[in-house]
Amino acid sequence: MGVAQDSSADPPKKNKQKSNDGKQILHSAIDKEFLAAPIKSATDKFALLPEFLKVRGLVKQHLDSFNYFVNTGIKKIVRANDRIVSGVDPSIYLRFKDISIGEPSLTMDGVTEKIAPHTCRLSDMTYSAPIKVDVEYIQGSHDQKTRVEKKGVVIGRMPIMLRSCSCTLYGKTESELAKLGECPLDPGGYFIIKGNEKVLLMQEQLSKNRIIIDMDKKGNLNASVTSSSERIKSKTIIQMENQKIYLMLNQFVKKIPIMVVMKAMGMESDQEVVQMVGRDPRYAALLMPSIEDCAKEGIHKQEQALAYLETKVKRFSFAGASSENDGRVMTVLQDVFLANVEVCQDNFRPKCIYVAVMLRRIMDAILNKDAMDDKDYVGNKRIELSGQLISLLFEDLFKTMIAEVKKAVDNILTKPSRSSRFDFAQCIIKDSITHGLERTLSTGNFNIKRFKMDSKGMTQVLARLSFIGCLGHMTRIKPQFEKTRKVSGPRALQPSQWGMLCPCDTPEGEPCGLIKNLALMTHVTTDEEESPLISLCYCLGVEGLEVLSGEELHTPYSFLVLFNGNILGKHRKPQHFAAAMRKLRRAGKIGEFVSVFVNEKQHCVYIASDGGRVCRPLVIADKGISRVKEHHMLELKAGVRTFDDFLSDGLIEYLDVNEENNSLIALYEEEATTETTHIEIEPLTLLGVIAGLIPYPHHNQSPRNTYQCAMGKQAMGNIAYNQLHRMDSLLYLLVYPQRPLLTTKTIELVGYDKLGAGQNATVAVMSYSGYDIEDAIVMNKASLDRGFGRCIHMKRYCAVNQKYDNNTQDRILRPNRDGFDSGPMRVLDDDGLAAPGEIIRRNDILINKQVPIVTRGQFKSALHDSEFKSVPQRYDGPQGESCVVDKVALCSDKHNNLCFKFLIRHTRRPEVGDKFSSRHGQKGVCGTIVQQEDFPFSERGICPDLIMNPHGFPSRMTVGKMIELLGGKAGVSCGRFHYGSAFGEPGGHADKVEAISETLVRMGFSYDGKDFIYSGITGCPLQAYIFMGPIYYQKLKHMVLDKMHARGSGPRVSLTRQPTEGKARNGGLRVGEMERDCLIAYGASMLLYERLMISSDPFEVQVCRVCGLLGYYNHKLKTGICSSCKNGDNISTMKLPYACKLLIQELQSMNIVPRLKLAEA
Repeated sequence: MGVAQDSSADPPKKNKQKSNDGKQILHSAIDKEFLAAPIKSATDKFALLPEFLKVRGLVKQHLDSFNYFVNTGIKKIVRANDRIVSGVDPSIYLRFKDISIGEPSLTMDGVTEKIAPHTCRLSDMTYSAPIKVDVEYIQGSHDQKTRVEKKGVVIGRMPIMLRSCSCTLYGKTESELAKLGECPLDPGGYFIIKGNEKVLLMQEQLSKNRIIIDMDKKGNLNASVTSSSERIKSKTIIQMENQKIYLMLNQFVKKIPIMVVMKAMGMESDQEVVQMVGRDPRYAALLMPSIEDCAKEGIHKQEQALAYLETKVKRFSFAGASSENDGRVMTVLQDVFLANVEVCQDNFRPKCIYVAVMLRRIMDAILNKDAMDDKDYVGNKRIELSGQLISLLFEDLFKTMIAEVKKAVDNILTKPSRSSRFDFAQCIIKDSITHGLERTLSTGNFNIKRFKMDSKGMTQVLARLSFIGCLGHMTRIKPQFEKTRKVSGPRALQPSQWGMLCPCDTPEGEPCGLIKNLALMTHVTTDEEESPLISLCYCLGVEGLEVLSGEELHTPYSFLVLFNGNILGKHRKPQHFAAAMRKLRRAGKIGEFVSVFVNEKQHCVYIASDGGRVCRPLVIADKGISRVKEHHMLELKAGVRTFDDFLSDGLIEYLDVNEENNSLIALYEEEATTETTHIEIEPLTLLGVIAGLIPYPHHNQSPRNTYQCAMGKQAMGNIAYNQLHRMDSLLYLLVYPQRPLLTTKTIELVGYDKLGAGQNATVAVMSYSGYDIEDAIVMNKASLDRGFGRCIHMKRYCAVNQKYDNNTQDRILRPNRDGFDSGPMRVLDDDGLAAPGEIIRRNDILINKQVPIVTRGQFKSALHDSEFKSVPQRYDGPQGESCVVDKVALCSDKHNNLCFKFLIRHTRRPEVGDKFSSRHGQKGVCGTIVQQEDFPFSERGICPDLIMNPHGFPSRMTVGKMIELLGGKAGVSCGRFHYGSAFGEPGGHADKVEAISETLVRMGFSYDGKDFIYSGITGCPLQAYIFMGPIYYQKLKHMVLDKMHARGSGPRVSLTRQPTEGKARNGGLRVGEMERDCLIAYGASMLLYERLMISSDPFEVQVCRVCGLLGYYNHKLKTGICSSCKNGDNISTMKLPYACKLLIQELQSMNIVPRLKLAEA
């Protein structure tokens, strides 16, 4: 790499020149030859990235999925369950004709008005829209029945995802968004439930309807298929154990020999099965034991096989009489066994062929270990999106509602004397769907019995600590495994994640490697219509299964064609077929996300159009020459061409992980050879959103980038343009945020330069004062006075004016202006609420509230003052700090009670112990704050803002941080932002160190960024040159003010009488087992005694010297008495920890008798 960089001398200038020439040429005579020339440098292709993100955004996968559900998914569900027929009178029915989702609105007191998302955030409402259906139904009673049609009947409310097609923000311009109080940079893709922003995370799963070969714990080979059709979901496993092959299915009591199943499906001839698996004698030999096994049972005909299986079907207790159990086997084989393969008119042949393919794959795996599938391979995974989850949930609730309506209707119809005329539409229950959706999204527990789905924690509250943390939360992928399992396989970085999932962005600790994030240009597909694609395949020469004999299945040059896991047939010229499909896709005749993958090893062509596959766009290359030419990029810059045009003109296409295996992708255009089929649009899109903030990440040791990804989410900065209008429970804002001097292309694409989270600090790398050991930072007091690292901490407090059952309600009183309690009421206004702008201290009263003593029982009209008790709400902030009431908001909740929200603002300046970090995982706390007079300064009189210890570099190997310092210094001196994008040097998106050094020399600095420095204490020059320049530093949310805690005496836990724990409960500091060991090692026995008993939970007990059990102290007789000996003669008093006494009594309750043997002290 190094040599190549030097040889291509300064490409950025060359590109600029070329594009200017291009513009001139367009004005005068058009030079066609030049315009059609391939792009020599990669810089110009970069313009595709912003276009792509304009089309797709960073959360497009969530929005697409939800839009698909709203526009087609919900209609499919209603079409499948479209009528409710009464069980009493079958001529009475209701039919759903059409369903649509209206505009987000709110109905209060019969008036419907549109609502904006920001209103919902502030007043704790759910941002939802009515679900409207058009129905026709039979109305009337016994004789006069009339058919009635009704339009727009509301059956419930659907929470709306922000920025989706049903949202009020959809397609709005920046100024319109500002009027609605929304930030234009906010990505959307989340729901607002009861005022909280909830994200439905993407869920990673093994793909459905695909054959997966793997080994189980006993070392047996399994071929498993998780089938999922509209009606049923099942898992079929074919297992090889001791040379014999069995079928495992939940509906059968035990393993079934596979040949019995084949015979039961009508394949009575063993020879045909052998033919279907393949004529190779090795296959026949492996199948032999299973054939013998079947013959031993004496099963030769279909009837015998069915009779044998009949005995093995699980008898369900709730099934009907024996008559129903007779045909059970056929229904199990038809519907449950391989549910994804349809059986038409009792034709089981497709299923037999599918089983044969599974058998052949198992035998391939025995003969050749490479044929095993990797469960962690990204191509075998699907990512389940929010739309699919909500669609499952809605289907369940809709079916439940239909059942409830039917029950209600039947109840009405069975009553003999019905006075009123019967109206079907009155019986529709509105609330069950609304509450079901709202409850599931707010708790995150999807408990759907109908689909055997029970998963917790599917939704999370959107992390609003920083703008980038919020974006990162939207691209996060939740694993299918729980994080406690100690597995290394799923945690490893898979080679197939290249370009699809970010290699850096994963948390440390338990969930490491399981929680992943999407890369910058990844798209997650949604489902496409299947039938036209299937007929297209048959047109392109796929021979159907009906015309094939078992013999022909595996002829050497013909490949099986599998479409979404189902076998369509076979093709004799697979490469031609794949080329034809790709040609059609590039011409835009079939969906752009359909993938065609030729698997040479398995002799299969896989075609996939299902949802949940990850894919990314690549430039198509013909024999190594890119199809994207100079004139295309000029059209793009002029705004004539969009990203979609590139797709439809066949210049760019989406590849998923499987199809990438059929292509050869060049990273840069210079590296393309004649075999190359595709070229990367831009190598920096390998990383995700959060890793894209790091400058020069390819020069850092890899764990450092991972650390920065975790810390970038905790950096304080700006959250959104509307941050000062929000009322979040916790908000951290930086007072003077800046955009980074050394930026990357990703930062500009995601808008981080508009909402930064850090400041450019001048850093000197030297040791100073001894307070900078172990990554501590020495800070300049003058910089802090000027506002470096200053932040605002906002906290929300809530109170409710409650109404009660007996017609009473809370009341708010005027404050006492004089009297004993007037001090804490200083901040109150005359209405009893804290006034905005007042300085508030700890234990001041926010709201002077009184609650009625009796809230139940009979109605009361007017209450006397004595019937109220005072319950003021106090402010529990840090001691000795002055905070300010920022604003007070009043709104009504859904029970029409008045709610008060107080936002308390606290401005903090950095102090010793606050945590800072650069963008390279180099975190450190502030070690000491030094006056500027004592700080070292350079010849030019520049004084650093902070001093960093040089020992932070050698072992961490964060060379990127050094280059950032150089680049920032050059940027400050020459006045242009320098770039440090990942892998950007060849493409001109990262400035090279040589170019930076040249700039520094030109500006009169040393080429290596070192300065001549004077000591601030002595005024003499230091004996070494000091590496000094600007680095972007982030202030993290961990501040010493929130953590600092100590206690003398305080509250105790009632059970053990030991001090409570934790800062919030004013708890003690625990002397744990290891601390105890240290004290024992020192021999400090009295200190130990004091810590473990006297300061914790001392207790006096009466112990009987005879039986050794605990007694009690009788206050009347003034003596101790043993309750088992029934006398007080041999009682001694001793001190015990109360926890020990508790343990003894708990043991006694379990019939274990601990006896204390006492000796004289």
